Amino acid sequence: MAVPKKKTTKAKRDQRRAHWKVTKSEVSKCPSCGAFVRPYHVCIECGKYKGRQVLAIKEETAS
Repeated sequence: MAVPKKKTTKAKRDQRRAHWKVTKSEVSKCPSCGAFVRPYHVCIECGKYKGRQVLAIKEETAS
């Protein structure tokens, strides 16, 4: 099995991981309800996509 001959220093380890950054996800507003939605996805709040009703959303009853 391959085993490292020397311990990898923290600097070398961190330099290797320098490119592993999280990318910012794109978000837009739903034109019908104003909720934040990922592009090209159905709005979870109102169930619309491109102005059409795609999902049937159940209304919550306050009790």
